Formats: sequence, C-alpha cells, structure tokens
Amino acid sequence: MSEPLYFDDFEIGDTWESSGRTVTETDVVMFAGLTGDYNPLHVDHEYVKETPFKKPIAHGLLGVSLVAGLGNHAPLVKTVAFVSILEWQFLKPTFIGDTVHIQTEAIAKEDKGRRRGLVHWRRQLVSHSGEIMQSGVFVSLVEKRSPNRP
Repeated sequence: MSEPLYFDDFEIGDTWESSGRTVTETDVVMFAGLTGDYNPLHVDHEYVKETPFKKPIAHGLLGVSLVAGLGNHAPLVKTVAFVSILEWQFLKPTFIGDTVHIQTEAIAKEDKGRRRGLVHWRRQLVSHSGEIMQSGVFVSLVEKRSPNRP
C-alpha cells in the first residue's frame, strides 16, 4: 500500500482514477435494508418493467457511498475529517451489473493554519462505458506535513 498524500503533496488540477467495482443485486438489497429505502424502483423487478428504467436501479445514495469509498484510495490522503458535499448531481441511473469507477480532481486548496488545509475534490462516478453517472464536489480537511517530516 502506498503512503498517504498530505495537503502539501499535490497541486490543483492533479487527477486520479480508482479501481472498478461491479454493483450487485446484493449491494442494492443490503443498502435497502441498511437505510430502510425499499422503493420499488430499487427492489421490485415486476414494478420497474412499467417504468422508463425497465429494470431495478441502484439507490442514488448507494452511488454516493461508492464515490466516498472508492475515492478514499484514489488518492489515498491523510484526511482529518470529511467536511461536505457540494453541487451533487445524479445524471444517469446505476443498474445492477454496472461496473463503476471514480475520477477525482483536486480543484481547490485552502490553507487552514500550520497543521491542516481544506481540499475540494471534483468526484465523478463513471460507468464502464465512460458515462458520468454522478458528479459533484467533496470537501475534506487534510493534514499537512510537519516541518520535520520528509
């Protein structure tokens, strides 16, 4: 495993891409159980045949959770705290069987003193066919390197 990046280690405009992950029916059912969201768009195969989707779609917030999880390693950062999500858009549905990955770009850095800084990350959930399914900005508080740390 590589060493985590500190606030000082990257520049605005740097980009990363995560590994892929296939969304399974088990993921959707477990997310429904965890959240209590049993909307038939997610769990009822007969109901969705009569919708524009024709098959079950993953919860939008499951997609956001995948962005948070997969993005946690692309890049691996010395995060102190997750601060906010800004301007989030749900652009296309995620279906069971879709393989997704995360694209991340550092879009802003704000110094917050000697020990930390805020970083704004443009994060996108991208399908195996290259379509952007979700997009927005995550903000996190990131540790700086101490003067005596290489």
